[in-house]
Amino acid sequence: MKKQNILIIGLILLAVISFIIFILVSGSGDKGSVDTPKDINDIINTINKNNKNILPELETMKVDIKNIDEVTSYTGLKTNDGIESIVVSAPLITAQAYSVAIVKVKDNADVEKIKQEMLDNIDMRRWICVSAEQLYITNSGNVIFSVMADKDIAKAVYNDFKKYVNNNIGKELEKSNNEENIELPSEMPAEE
Repeated sequence: MKKQNILIIGLILLAVISFIIFILVSGSGDKGSVDTPKDINDIINTINKNNKNILPELETMKVDIKNIDEVTSYTGLKTNDGIESIVVSAPLITAQAYSVAIVKVKDNADVEKIKQEMLDNIDMRRWICVSAEQLYITNSGNVIFSVMADKDIAKAVYNDFKKYVNNNIGKELEKSNNEENIELPSEMPAEE
């Protein structure tokens, strides 16, 4: 009888310890959700840290969504309708094309429509002397992530975002900047 009681107590202790370990493991490192400004900054900091060898010195800033020119410059969006906040990461001073924009949309906003507007209107040649080769846009819930840069850098940063949100993403959009198809103006005739 005594052995049976010890066995039952042992099994109960084992079950309690297993439950505690399960709770501790499943609760740690919940990087799948992006709900607060701190989460958005954490995304950018994680991506920058993971890619510090290939990225230039970057500045992270919150965009004033009331300034439509600034909103358009970073996202291609023509209005701030449905936008809750925008955080961007861009080079301080460099000749490297690189821009990350994280757009948090309001709960009732059409995420897919906003992503498509970004894809259609974002200026991949927004820098004076360089242009981005590749643009990737996706979302995780109501947070839209976009990156434009050289192909390899854009892909690495984009993959880090997907990893950060445990691949819990929506429709993926992408666009290449084909410099070869740029139509240059004809030369002006020489004056006589």
